Amino acid sequence: MSIADHQTVRVLSGRFVLERAADAKDAADILAAVNGPDGGAVMRRVDEAEDPADAWAALWNGDAAHPPDATGMLAAIVAPLAVGAVPVWVAASFDGDIVLVPAARLDEVTRLLAEAGHRVEG
Repeated sequence: MSIADHQTVRVLSGRFVLERAADAKDAADILAAVNGPDGGAVMRRVDEAEDPADAWAALWNGDAAHPPDATGMLAAIVAPLAVGAVPVWVAASFDGDIVLVPAARLDEVTRLLAEAGHRVEG
């Protein structure tokens, strides 16, 4: 068994939206930014999303930091979500990963992760 098999994942406070980097409105609210060939994207905190269907919840698996070369950490989180047909958007940090999931499906996400052997807090 590897450390990836039984992770603790914390639900971060707030709700988030995904935006193209060029459309980001307030840098202070940005949780993560990715600069890609397409101009990039940001995860931005917006607790009062205009359309609740656009709101995402953020999961964090880095409270028990894992080394950057640990294998399977992100896969162990997103695989059970893929089986449940839950869309995700991810960004890696030095100590862990941020996984955005549709906020309306957070109860389902918690159940899927628990069934896969993970613990969800928050």
